[in-house]
Amino acid sequence: MATSSLPSSIVPPGDTAADLLRRLGRVPPWRVRLTPPPGTAKEKDVIQAERRTGRLCELIDGTLVEKVMGGYESAVAAAMIYFLKTHLRGRRLGVVLAPDGLLRILPRQVRIPDVAFLSWRRLGSRRWKRQPIVPAAPDLAVEVLSKGNTKAEMKRKLRDYFAAGVRLVWFIDPRTRTAESYVGPEQFETIDEHGVLSGGEVLPGFKLALRDLFAEAEGAGAD
Repeated sequence: MATSSLPSSIVPPGDTAADLLRRLGRVPPWRVRLTPPPGTAKEKDVIQAERRTGRLCELIDGTLVEKVMGGYESAVAAAMIYFLKTHLRGRRLGVVLAPDGLLRILPRQVRIPDVAFLSWRRLGSRRWKRQPIVPAAPDLAVEVLSKGNTKAEMKRKLRDYFAAGVRLVWFIDPRTRTAESYVGPEQFETIDEHGVLSGGEVLPGFKLALRDLFAEAEGAGAD
């Protein structure tokens, strides 16, 4: 395990591959990129990895970890973006990012939520700055769970999100057609397919029935 005397971007002496995977949330080894060596990657490597391989990677403790998302999960994310954008139309509250939006949420931590909402207040300006990695944590982070995600990985992601100041996190599970709405790492409610996601203070007035989200993702939404 990393010690407090070492920067989090450096692999501790004597560390093993098992130790690394454990710190990353027991992600499958095939998702961990070895170039550059774990513990040495920087933000520029996130951008270069996408340009070189076409794959999105998060930067976690100086290690590149490939993002996973299947076709159906992508459709659910797209449906979520549709409902969020519809709610935001005319309200001028902020912006919504798709599953390739890079966010520097903490030093040496670049995360890629499947969907993210950032208020203009969080961004510090109403003028969108064109930059490959947005230097801010989102107000809302949405994760659509895929087969390659692990429980430990998502638990760590929750911890990182709230440490960075994220106010609301939604985990959408297409397999069980349920969601978990978090306002803290251990504070959440489970919502079944007949329940409703609420934007609370983050997105006042936003309500979304889970069945409508899945119907939209499956092309069966209302015309």
